[in-house]
Amino acid sequence: MSLPAAASRLFRSALRAPLPPAANITSKPAKHNISAGEQAIAMTVLFATILGPSGWILAHLEDYKSKK
Repeated sequence: MSLPAAASRLFRSALRAPLPPAANITSKPAKHNISAGEQAIAMTVLFATILGPSGWILAHLEDYKSKK
């Protein structure tokens, strides 16, 4: 059997593979209601976690440049 024939048979079998079933996505109300205060705390923690280290690096960028 030649190499192109084997490769084409491999590609045909790969393309014939069945697709996985679609996820069951439903629209339901939330199980737990989150208050505005809890949302504010969560957003504050999220922004501090992401922006804190990058702000520290940008604030001390000249210190990092001057080290030998």
